[in-house]
Amino acid sequence: MIDVNRNGEVWVFAEQHNGKLEDTPIELLSKGRHLADILKVPLAAVLPGDGVKTLAKKLIQFGADKVYLAESPLLKNYQANSYAKVIFDLIHKYKPQVVIYGATPAGRDLAPRVASAAKAGLTADCTDLQIGDHKTTDDQTHTNLLFQIRPAFGGNIIATIINFDRWPQMATVREGVMPMPTADKKRKGQIIEEKADISQTDLPLEILEEHTRAKKVNLKAARLIVAGGAGLGSKENFRLIWDLANCLGAAPAATRAAVDLGYIDHDHQVGQTGTTVRPSLYIAIGISGAIQHQAGMNQSQKIVAINNDPQAPIFDVAHYKIVADLNEIVPKMIKAIKEKGFKEPITTGK
Repeated sequence: MIDVNRNGEVWVFAEQHNGKLEDTPIELLSKGRHLADILKVPLAAVLPGDGVKTLAKKLIQFGADKVYLAESPLLKNYQANSYAKVIFDLIHKYKPQVVIYGATPAGRDLAPRVASAAKAGLTADCTDLQIGDHKTTDDQTHTNLLFQIRPAFGGNIIATIINFDRWPQMATVREGVMPMPTADKKRKGQIIEEKADISQTDLPLEILEEHTRAKKVNLKAARLIVAGGAGLGSKENFRLIWDLANCLGAAPAATRAAVDLGYIDHDHQVGQTGTTVRPSLYIAIGISGAIQHQAGMNQSQKIVAINNDPQAPIFDVAHYKIVADLNEIVPKMIKAIKEKGFKEPITTGK
């Protein structure tokens, strides 16, 4: 645990794999920039790795004022022990007031280890971060705290969590919930090279080979999404989602219920336990609109909902509401789109 440091920086863990920067830390830089500006402190990215110095310039272009670069051949592959030690050492040296990580597999593994080592608090799977004041039960007012906002109790409520005394304030943030910033190639910043004080004993594992499977669909990058729910009734009927998506050149997606029923695989899942998306158009078909699903798509620019239940919660967030039998309306939509001359579908599936 570090002392409360009101002048401490805002930090973002810059996750990279094999020398390629992940999208999540770039998204977090947009929120980090907002938080740092309110607090009137610098925004810094922490970049551990091997041969990753070229990524530091990109982090500056996306909003970082500083990049703490820790390079070592022992950091080539991610391992929680070595990465946690490097970040823990940097926290004790520079005493940031806020540290945020992406809620990726690596971020969810790393952040608790750093929090435990630093004896600090950590809030997982945040969907928003804000700055505000809080009065405790002994009438003390703590100003400019990090409000860590996340769904709780199965997504039925939104909780705001604060940490006024065990710093740094740390949180993991879900992928896709923050907008991707625009790079400013003229932006200047400071690259601070730090020694990674680790040895082979800090790596309990030897990585011989690494195999990764690319996702079948990149929902975060999709401008158009057609999503289906359990209301489709069967895997065969879910073909309507694929057909409409093909006509529009959209990405097919689904609710957790549809995935659990085997209509489509998890790569296509949108929601609290899936991917968070913000496309230009989101078409929700046969989706009741549980709050867990809404958490993953309610930032879409336009939402069209088709459901035969006029009381379905999805209509609370939809911009255009179609109360109808999906088995009647969706084939008509597909036919109308095809007649208008849409060609060259870009998605396929079974």
